[in-house]
Amino acid sequence: MSKVVLVTGAAGGIGSATVTAFAEAGWRVLATDRRADAPPPGADRFYPADVSDEKAVQDLLERVKGEDDHLDALVNNAAIQISKPLVETEVAEWDSVMASNLRSAYLTARYSYPLLRAARGAVVNVSSVHAVATSADIAAYAASKGGLLALTRAIAIEFATDGIRVNAVLPGAVDTMMLREGLSRGERSGLSLAEGLAELGRRTALGRVGNPSEIAQGILFLADPARSSFITGQALIIDGGATTRLSTE
Repeated sequence: MSKVVLVTGAAGGIGSATVTAFAEAGWRVLATDRRADAPPPGADRFYPADVSDEKAVQDLLERVKGEDDHLDALVNNAAIQISKPLVETEVAEWDSVMASNLRSAYLTARYSYPLLRAARGAVVNVSSVHAVATSADIAAYAASKGGLLALTRAIAIEFATDGIRVNAVLPGAVDTMMLREGLSRGERSGLSLAEGLAELGRRTALGRVGNPSEIAQGILFLADPARSSFITGQALIIDGGATTRLSTE
């Protein structure tokens, strides 16, 4: 019987790559995104939903429960980013980032818990290297991803008694629409989009930015009990070695 995974934020770069990776590994993939017009290729079922909204998550999991009696994995990938100095970030913008990036993971973990328990499944939260090392003008995003990393560890402890593993991946610079939009907003630096991507790549030990499929493989690794059955409460940094360098180097 095929394993079942639910992927949130499935229409984005990492989300759609994750759908593809699980599908190619033989999993049945359930996908959700607030963008109702963008079902990712490879998904067996697509549910339009805003996973930062409690009622939407309850309805989503009721629909899943009506068709599947278990979940082998939950991938919390839904996220937004606002790039502004802290003193220019409006309260509504701050709250929106926290809802999309952090509250969504709490809600999906809470309401998918019975299905995860039935399969002794796994949760993989997509955090960010900004949880451990960050930069200017991205405080809300960094705080949300740091909170998601702390939530990962807390849920790992609580869910362990039911055999549910909970881990996080921390991507660095990955060539997604979110990254490209951020670089485009930063064109005041005088760099074109291509030059900005190249400059980011030079800051990593491997000399390039990542590909969404490379993050997806890390997510699959942490979700699959055949590959990571004794790993829980951990953070897997996938950043091309960017965080290994001293800022003074």
